[in-house]
Amino acid sequence: MHRRLLSLIALLLLVVPVRAQDETVPDYTDALVFEQPIAGQTFIVPVEGMIDGPLAAYIERALRDAADAGAGLVVFHIDTFGGLVDAADEIRKTILNAEVPTVALIDKNAASAGALISYAADRIVMVPGASIGAATVVQGTSGEAAPDKYQSYMRGLMRATAEANGRDPAIAEAMVDESIEIEGITVEGEVLTLSTSEAVKLDVADAELASLDDLLAVYEVEEADVVQHQLTRAEGLLRFFSSPVVQSILMLMMMGGLYFELQSPGVGFPGMIAAVGAAAFFGPHYLLGLVESWEVVLFVIGVVLLLAEIFVIPGFGIAGITGLTAVLLALGFSLIGNVGFSFPSGEAISSAVLTLASSLVMLVIAMFSLGRFLPRSQRFGQLVLAPTLSTDTGYTSADTHTEWLGRTGVAITGLRPSGTAEIDDNRIDVYTSGEYIEKGTAVEVVEVRGSRVRVREVRKLT
Repeated sequence: MHRRLLSLIALLLLVVPVRAQDETVPDYTDALVFEQPIAGQTFIVPVEGMIDGPLAAYIERALRDAADAGAGLVVFHIDTFGGLVDAADEIRKTILNAEVPTVALIDKNAASAGALISYAADRIVMVPGASIGAATVVQGTSGEAAPDKYQSYMRGLMRATAEANGRDPAIAEAMVDESIEIEGITVEGEVLTLSTSEAVKLDVADAELASLDDLLAVYEVEEADVVQHQLTRAEGLLRFFSSPVVQSILMLMMMGGLYFELQSPGVGFPGMIAAVGAAAFFGPHYLLGLVESWEVVLFVIGVVLLLAEIFVIPGFGIAGITGLTAVLLALGFSLIGNVGFSFPSGEAISSAVLTLASSLVMLVIAMFSLGRFLPRSQRFGQLVLAPTLSTDTGYTSADTHTEWLGRTGVAITGLRPSGTAEIDDNRIDVYTSGEYIEKGTAVEVVEVRGSRVRVREVRKLT
């Protein structure tokens, strides 16, 4: 009995070390090591949310700060589902040209443009449960694949970036093009997305580590040497204002406020809304160099031409059309990350057009809704005191000359659309429905509301 017990204990002592050895985490030191030892600070740079122009500017600043500080390593902490291809390409080139060694730590997503950014780093590390791939270019928010010329461009970026860092270009291209088939890896008709273990097995990722702390431990980085690089408040605000949703709201504020202000001339609440929208739209982007001066000037010229068309030049002609075109072009150009008069191609332009178009649609809906339904609203009526101070109940704000209704007179000033007319030897302030009436034209009173008298031109029979 004792012999059997001793034999069982000896067997357990032999088995346990073997199991413990099998469950140890693989040593990725050799895969992650650089030719030169890491000396200096390690910068941790977050790459989160949508990939956009402001993020590209931030990544450039972060790498510049790291180089100026003599850093030995930059770790990009990546968790993104992608974004704009042009912005991702800017980040890709910035990382490839970095003076400091770079590591992409994928935690947990590096989809679409995020995969391109990860491929640009010198080393790729993924946490358990992470994924990389699905880099097909899509159109705006519809989710549909963009035309082949955009896919071809993205394939070229992925292939070139993979080759630059010694990774398999065919696998990189398969993340974009569903028609690429690699035996044992992907089948035709499916865009390639790799899990952590698959990426490590195919040498897309260099290591699988549980956390950022484990990565720093591999490079023997002391806590005192870690710099948590962050967005400045200005960059954070810029990323917020650069969101397509926020940009649409700001453009709606500008155009809607301008429209309603022109409907009732004078500096009022709609004008203030338009001014705030314009400042929030152009201001942050201009301060960080993402909006060109000529775009702001073009917008101002457009507004001035619209004002001139309303108050100075009768009718709606060349000045009005030119002004409206200038405003729309300025808004559209400001949504694109151009340098001077050099514009990118591809998704940035389609995204700008989509944002501008959606804003115009919302503006038309808002104008229709407010013009048709708001005056009938009981809440709105209470706001303007319509139910209790109407003319039907005997309240007026001035003498009402209803006897003028239907009578004719002469415009003694130009009506643009308001001015002065002579009715029954009385000089009175009148207005039209929007049309321009020249001085000396015969007019007829068609409506009298309090002190407001609306007239129209008397048409002569021929």
